[in-house]
Amino acid sequence: MTVTVATLGFPRIGARRELKFALERHWSGQDDTAALHATAATLRGTAWACQRDLGADHIPAGDFSLYDHVLDTSVMLGAVPARYAHPGGPVDLSTYFAMARGATAEVGAGPDGAACCAGAGHTAQEMTKWFDTNYHYMVPELTADTMLALSSTRILDDYREARAQGIAARPVLLGPVTWALLAKGHGVDPLDHLDAAVAIYADVLAQLAALGADWVQIDEPGLVLDLTDAQRDAFTRSYARLAGAGPKLMLATYFGAIGDNLDCALALPVAGLHIDLVRAPEQLESVLAAARPDLLLSLGIIDGRNVWRADLERLLDRLEPVAATRDLILAPSCSLLHTPVDLALETALDPEIAQWLAFAVQKIAELDVLKRALNHGRAAVGDALAASTAAAAARAASPRIHDAAVAARLAAVTPDQARRTSDFAIRQPLQAARLNLPAFPTTTIGSFPQTPGVRHARAQFMRGEIDAAAYEGFLRTETAETVHWQESIGLDVLVHGEFERNDMVQYFGERLSGFAFTRSAWVQSYGSRCVRPPILYGDVARPAPMTVDWWAYAQGLTERPMKGMLTGPVTILNWSFVRDDQPRAVSCRQIALAIRDEVIDLEAAGAKLIQIDEAALREGLPLRRRDWAAYLDWAVESFRLSASGVRDETQIHTHMCYSEFNDILPAIGAMDADVISIETARSQMELLEGFADYRYPNDIGPGVYDIHAPRVPAADEMVALLRLALAHLPAGQIWVNPDCGLKTRKWPEVRPALIALVAAARTLRAAA
Repeated sequence: MTVTVATLGFPRIGARRELKFALERHWSGQDDTAALHATAATLRGTAWACQRDLGADHIPAGDFSLYDHVLDTSVMLGAVPARYAHPGGPVDLSTYFAMARGATAEVGAGPDGAACCAGAGHTAQEMTKWFDTNYHYMVPELTADTMLALSSTRILDDYREARAQGIAARPVLLGPVTWALLAKGHGVDPLDHLDAAVAIYADVLAQLAALGADWVQIDEPGLVLDLTDAQRDAFTRSYARLAGAGPKLMLATYFGAIGDNLDCALALPVAGLHIDLVRAPEQLESVLAAARPDLLLSLGIIDGRNVWRADLERLLDRLEPVAATRDLILAPSCSLLHTPVDLALETALDPEIAQWLAFAVQKIAELDVLKRALNHGRAAVGDALAASTAAAAARAASPRIHDAAVAARLAAVTPDQARRTSDFAIRQPLQAARLNLPAFPTTTIGSFPQTPGVRHARAQFMRGEIDAAAYEGFLRTETAETVHWQESIGLDVLVHGEFERNDMVQYFGERLSGFAFTRSAWVQSYGSRCVRPPILYGDVARPAPMTVDWWAYAQGLTERPMKGMLTGPVTILNWSFVRDDQPRAVSCRQIALAIRDEVIDLEAAGAKLIQIDEAALREGLPLRRRDWAAYLDWAVESFRLSASGVRDETQIHTHMCYSEFNDILPAIGAMDADVISIETARSQMELLEGFADYRYPNDIGPGVYDIHAPRVPAADEMVALLRLALAHLPAGQIWVNPDCGLKTRKWPEVRPALIALVAAARTLRAAA
C-alpha cells in the first residue's frame, strides 16, 4: 500500500503579506493591473515550489484568489448581479472588485478638502463568515433573471501556469452544490440554478482534462451540514453528471463530520473522498466500514485551523492499521488558508512556546514525516518522531499552562454573577434619564482610521526609535482631535478612537496572562484584511486594568458620554488560536472573568456606557443544529458573566457583524445587552425582520454605513435605510451607527459618511 501527501490549499497572502500590499497599491492607483498580476503570479509560484519541496505530492492550483474563492466561483459562473451592468463574457478586474468592495465615483471635495465620494456607484455583495471560521466570503446573489455562463478561465490559467513551472498540480474548485447552498436567492431558490452551474463545471472539467489534469479536487464542505433530502438529491444529480466529465474527482469535505450524509457522499461516483479527522476523528471507522475498496481516501489528520504541533507518534498508532490495508492520502484537515505561513519567521517568539507550534510550512513537513514513516517504517524518521514526542510532553508538563488561582475563581462563580440585577424594562428608564439622549441617538462602533501616521508611530515605538512618553503624546493628540471632531459634527455618544490598539483581540490578549503573540503570523480575514490571532496557550487572568486610563483621558475632553470599549470573551476566544488541551468553554469563562474585572473598573471610573463587542458569537456556532444548545449556553453565559457586574443605570452595548442571526435570536435576547449594533447596510435591513418577528425587546443599532467598502453613502441613502428599519422596529428602539469599526477606512471616506449619518438621524427626528 502507498501513502502520499496532499495540501488542500495554501495561504494566499504571502509570508510577508505581499498580496495585501499589492492589492492596496492597486486600489489606490499606485500600481496597474499588470503589477498586481505579477505579484500574484510570484506568490503562486513560491507557494507551489514550497509545497513541492516540503514533500507534498498533490499540490492545489486554483486555491489562490485576489479576494475570495467564493467570489471567484461566482465570477467563473457569470453570477454577476445586474447592478454591475456586466455585458456578458469575461468578467474584468474592475467588476470583480466592485462585487467585492462596491463601486464609487468622485463627486467633489470633502470637508477636509480631499476628494470624496457620495451616493454614486454600486454597493458590494453581502459578506459573511465562511462556515464557522473568521474568514469572510462574498455571498453569491441569484435571481430568476440570472443567466449563468462561463465567464472566467482563471482555474485553467492557474493550472497551465503550474504545469509550466514543473508542478504536477491538482486543480481545486469550490463544489457547485456548496456554492449554491451559500448563495442568496432573491425570489428564487438558488438550487434552481444548479443544473446550469453544473453544466459549466462539466465544461471546465473537460477543459482541464484536455490540459492534462488527471485529478481535480472539488470542495464540498456543504456535506458536513444538516441537509434536506432535496439538498442531498442535488449532490446526487450533480455528481452523476460531473463524474464523467473527464478527470478523477477528489471530493473534499471539512469542518466537521459527514454524519448522516455519509450514505449520500459514498454513493457519489467520485474517485476519492477527503474527510476531516481533526474536527471529527470518530468518523474514520464509519467511512472505512462503508467505503468501496477502490475509493481513494484522503485523511485530514493535521489541524488546518490551529497552530499546535501534532503528536506524530500518536497519529501513527492510528494510521498504521489503515495504511496496511489500502492506499491513502494524508492531508491537513482543510485548506491551510486559516494558518500563518511559516513559524521560522517568528525569531522573537518565546522558545518554549515556539516548540509547541506548527504553521503551514511546518504542517506540511509533519505530513511528510508521517508519509515516510508509513511507507518506510518509523525508524526512517526516528529523530523527527522523537522531537515531536518531546514537544508534546514538554507542553503537557509546562507550569505555564495552569494557574491554580484562576481555577479556584472559576469554580467559585455563582449563577447570580451572570445576571443583571434588574430586567431591561427597569434598567431602560434609569439609563435614559442618566444619558438624556435624543431620539435616534448616533454613535460609532469604536475604532477610527488607523492612518499611516498612526501605524508609523507604533512601528517607531516598537523599534525603539521613540520613547514611551513621545508615543503616548502622539496617541493623546490623535485621540483629542478625534474626540473634538466627533463633537463638532454632532455625534451623541463618542468613542476615543482606539489609536493605541493594534487589534481588537491582540490588544487585550497582550494584557492578559496565558496569551503569546507573534510578529509575522498573519492570516487572511477578507480581501486585503489580515489579522494576527493571539495564541491562547494557558489559563487567563487580568493582572491590571487595560483600558481605564485611555477612557478617562478621552472622557475628560468632552461633556458628551464616552463609551468604554472592550472585546468580549467569546470573540477573544474565537479570534485566537485556542489551546486544545481543555474545553473551549473553560477558556471562555476564564476570559469572561478577566473582562468582568475591566467592566467593573470602567464603571467605577465613571463610564456610563460600556460596549463589549461579540462580533464572533455567531461565528462559533457549531455547524450541526444538535450541537447549538451546548455552545450557546456557555457562550451567552460568558458574555453575561463579563457584563453583569454593573449597576442598572450603566448601559451595556454589544456589537455583532456579518452573520446570520435569525436562527439564534433567543440566544441574542438572552445576552441581555441594553443595546446591540449589527450589520444591516448591505442586506438592506433584511436582518431586522427576524428581530421584529422575535419581538426583540432591547435597543438596536442597525448599521446604515457599510464600512467594508470604500464608497460613501449619502444622507438620503441612510435615511432610506432607517425608514426600512422603522418598518420593523419602533423609533424608540433604534440607534444610528455604522456597520462596524472604522479602523480600516480612510478619513476622507469616514468624515463625509459620519456627517451624512448625523444628518440622516436628524432628518428622522424632524419627521417623528
